[in-house]
Amino acid sequence: MTAEVSLACVSTCTAASLAWAEPLAGTAATARTWLLIEQPGPWGAKALLQSRLDPEVGATLSAAADGSAGVRVALIRRPGRTTGGRRAFLAHTAPGNAWIRVLADTDPARLTGLDFARLAEGHHDGIGEPHDGAPLVLVCTNGTRDRCCALLGRPLAAEVAGAGGADVWEITHLGGHRFSPTLLTLPHGYAYGRMTSVGVKNVVAALTRGRVALDGCRGRSTWDRPGQAAELAVRALIGEEGADALTEVTASRAQDAGGGDAGGEGAAWTATVSHADGRRWSVTLADEPAGAAAPASCGAAPAPAARLTTRAVERLP
Repeated sequence: MTAEVSLACVSTCTAASLAWAEPLAGTAATARTWLLIEQPGPWGAKALLQSRLDPEVGATLSAAADGSAGVRVALIRRPGRTTGGRRAFLAHTAPGNAWIRVLADTDPARLTGLDFARLAEGHHDGIGEPHDGAPLVLVCTNGTRDRCCALLGRPLAAEVAGAGGADVWEITHLGGHRFSPTLLTLPHGYAYGRMTSVGVKNVVAALTRGRVALDGCRGRSTWDRPGQAAELAVRALIGEEGADALTEVTASRAQDAGGGDAGGEGAAWTATVSHADGRRWSVTLADEPAGAAAPASCGAAPAPAARLTTRAVERLP
């Protein structure tokens, strides 16, 4: 039996991804700012349009997010499908300017008037109140998008909520169903995959100290995906855990003078990672063939995919 057929026979996309040994680094959703709206009750696959939220409001918010550069909108609810509540959170994730604002008892229709461009740039303009509680931990549980999120995410969300130490919510979509259970931590925006209850405890313990747990980390949503992988490569190299220690990451396609990819076959990206103390690194990344086809989500046909891998990390003068 070929590798493609054997992976296609695996019952869930998470098992296929694990069998393929798919890397986690550089797979987080990209968003500098998150708008999270409390919406109890069932969610559809397109939750902003398929829930008890007014679909016109959902469509307006979806269009505003699509038209912005860096804002992502999602619905949240407490584990256990509790009823009631109309809270919203705004969270910006950039190093040195990470914040969370709480809008209590807010009408979702009012959120359509937010300035998404200003939010993407990190300006909250006094909206809401500062979130002074425990860090936010958001676990993807939307089984209508992918069954793995429900089967694996919901029990984990309930367990972490019962353990205390974090403000735990279920969320509609974080991308990467095949890495379930997945979660996002705010305000810093680090995403995680293939989480266990012990893994989440380590994530929360680090987060409360302003640190980043690297095990299972997919990247910081602030950066694009090559930037996420580059940042994690530098963290692993120098043992840096400070959440805001790496202040800037810029990534671009690596092109040689002739217009082809630099660095040999498979080389695709170069990134510069800057530290708060002035150090900088150049990271070379490659989109390499996976060698087998696997489903991106449950029910999807197996398809070839590339691994984003780190080729080299070099300290710059």
